[in-house]
Amino acid sequence: MAEIRLEHLRHSYMPNPQGPDDYALKEVDVTWEDGGAYALLGPSGCGKSTLLNIVSGLLAPSEGRILFDGQDVTGLPPDKRNIAQVFQFPVIYDTMTVRQNLAFPLKNRGVAPARIAERVAEIAAMLEVEDMLDTRAAHLSPDNKQKISMGRGLVRDDVNVVMFDEPLTVIDPHLKWKLRSKLKELHQRVRATMIYVTHDQTEALTFADKVVVMQEGEVVQIGTPVELFERPAHTFVGHFIGSPGMNILPGRVDAGQVMLGDVAVPMAGRVAGDGAVEIGVRPEFVELGDTGLPATVARVSDVGRHAIVEARLGDLTVKAKVEGTPPPAGTDVRLSFRPDRTRAYRDGWNVTEDAA
Repeated sequence: MAEIRLEHLRHSYMPNPQGPDDYALKEVDVTWEDGGAYALLGPSGCGKSTLLNIVSGLLAPSEGRILFDGQDVTGLPPDKRNIAQVFQFPVIYDTMTVRQNLAFPLKNRGVAPARIAERVAEIAAMLEVEDMLDTRAAHLSPDNKQKISMGRGLVRDDVNVVMFDEPLTVIDPHLKWKLRSKLKELHQRVRATMIYVTHDQTEALTFADKVVVMQEGEVVQIGTPVELFERPAHTFVGHFIGSPGMNILPGRVDAGQVMLGDVAVPMAGRVAGDGAVEIGVRPEFVELGDTGLPATVARVSDVGRHAIVEARLGDLTVKAKVEGTPPPAGTDVRLSFRPDRTRAYRDGWNVTEDAA
């Protein structure tokens, strides 16, 4: 396995890019530590696939370097980078048995038959497919085909990194959680460096130890799932992660105080400079009580274990996640924001000084 470091990476599909908007990848500096489980998360078109193809060697970056354990591999072709990939659609041979499919990457590299048999048995046990080793792949269900595709990526123990490109896209929703759990279990057992590319926050947050969040060709935050949820570095992170996403409200800084209308809002830390800001607070950290900003409940959505209350605060809508019985629509309420989870943002970026 390997530490993967991307240094000053940029890429444009144009021959002569003139400015930032011409780059599919703006400057990216990321380090994936050896043996870690990482997710690359963002919406379609944010640059995830471009970045993945650069790491794998399918695409040469316009600028910057890729290093595996300190070795510059920027100019090496894919077959020299020692990478295993699992794609959206299962890459297996339908005419082969499960055993033959799992053995193929090893047999193709001249591994000894005894070691192939041993390794196939290990992976089959991890995937819980021992009872189908002699079944032709054509007869497998879609989720089992993807299991075998994952197994082909994991069967080699000499790869630098295993990369998963939206591997659960074609899997039925009720089976996704099983494969997600299995993949997490596999990582904990084999401790391979794994990078999981997805636009699905649930997949990213349940698989990864750290998540790299991308927007419009930029990395906007790298952090653990808890860090991304509790301390979004950018409003995009607050909006994209969480259901519902973070409340983003227009505010201003006046003499060191962050104001929402005429009311000072306590922050997680000091905010320097005066002028317009955006106030960010997640629905989980909005409380309904007897004190705070006067508002009126406009809508209540029962989502099972809790309710989402949408309250009107003048011309603004603020969402709160409420446990227990929520107040009905039309009720006058008071809203307060948990100070240590409330932050100010300028141009999308967190400017609350002592907030991580």
